[in-house]
Amino acid sequence: MSSVPSRHSDLVGALYRDHRGWLLAWLRRNVACAQRAEDLSQDTFVRLLGREDLKAPREPRAFLVAIAKGLLFDYFRRAALEQAYLTELMLIPEGEQPSVEEQHLILEDLRNIDRLLGKLPSKARAAFFYNRLDGLGHAEIAERLGVSVPRVRQYLAQGMRQCYIALYGEPT
Repeated sequence: MSSVPSRHSDLVGALYRDHRGWLLAWLRRNVACAQRAEDLSQDTFVRLLGREDLKAPREPRAFLVAIAKGLLFDYFRRAALEQAYLTELMLIPEGEQPSVEEQHLILEDLRNIDRLLGKLPSKARAAFFYNRLDGLGHAEIAERLGVSVPRVRQYLAQGMRQCYIALYGEPT
């Protein structure tokens, strides 16, 4: 076994030992649920374990907060998505609503789509949502984002590619 994975684990272990308590306190100040703060703290260190080229950060706390903020943003985005879905669901007459099982499947699909679209650059993601959810045309999107119409087309193509991957897997 090489010493690189050992050094990697040692570095993550040291960060965990030295800064987990501080990170957890920071997360508790930013998340109402103590259990969610615990989960986000653990997810931060799990994310570090998954990195291949981890180097000792100059500012460990700022480094950990940057990772935790990304996870926190993802959490809030997913929560907003779920809330929007549940709000729309309540507008459907009771007899026409999908079954509880179908609701869970739809919500899981929405989470998967959100995760895949989350890999897009922010302007590409915004263009895709403006087009698909708000029904805006290319020129309107270009104006909102401050880019050209051809750039909007590229962004929409990126979004469609991510949706294709979600449905059918990576193209060969």
